[in-house]
Amino acid sequence: MAHEKNHDYHILNPSIWPFIAAVGAFTMLFGAVIWMHGNGPWMFLAGFAAVLYVMFAWWSDVVAESRIGDHTPVVRLGLRYGFILFIMSEVMFFAAWFWSFFKHAIYPMDQYVGSTYVPPEFYQVDPFHLPLINTLILLLSGCAVTWAHHALVHNESRKDVEWGLLIGVILGVAFTALQAYEYRYLLVEQDWTFGGDKFFSNFFMATGFHGMHVIIGTIFLFVCYLRVRSGHFTAEKHIGFEAAAWYWHFVDVVWLFLFLAVYIWGI
Repeated sequence: MAHEKNHDYHILNPSIWPFIAAVGAFTMLFGAVIWMHGNGPWMFLAGFAAVLYVMFAWWSDVVAESRIGDHTPVVRLGLRYGFILFIMSEVMFFAAWFWSFFKHAIYPMDQYVGSTYVPPEFYQVDPFHLPLINTLILLLSGCAVTWAHHALVHNESRKDVEWGLLIGVILGVAFTALQAYEYRYLLVEQDWTFGGDKFFSNFFMATGFHGMHVIIGTIFLFVCYLRVRSGHFTAEKHIGFEAAAWYWHFVDVVWLFLFLAVYIWGI
């Protein structure tokens, strides 16, 4: 019995995944630089594939640790704190794009001619058509995820949990498809140019990074859906589900600010 632990903390076994993740990330970013200098995307793609593989393998290990009971209440609390810090870093990431958008819209220093203020040019998209539809889709997906979370926490039907997650995934895919259609319309039919001016740069970087987060969140929810079907998660232990729900609601809130600032405020 001397070898058994008498504490609530999970002492991790030695793992190769942090090293492989570092090598893959370095290869991906170095490959991106090479790609931008016209030498092809292959090194970037190799690094990207390594990062994706590490994500799958490492998180599979985390799921296995949870299943065998290593995630004690103290460990789960630490995981929650860690994910909250991650969400806070994402908040500051998007705050930078909002700062850039409002700064160049309200105080465009390079637009002053003598003492005359020349307002920046906005290329307005009608917010009450496709953007409003996308807003409703994303909000409804958040409602579906909340329904699934409520059903899990209160030990209701597992089918309710599955359906809530599946509806959230379907609506997430629909949002991404409609945003891709909107990009095609703006770039092809409206002749918008990525990086053409500060408005175009802020619009595509802010909405594009949000779209990337929607794709990641959709995958996150789909993994939770598969885990629910496999019998994972209980009312007391569902930290993976909880993290996915927090991430999805964060994506919802960011889109509301984007919709109000980028689409409506510039009218």
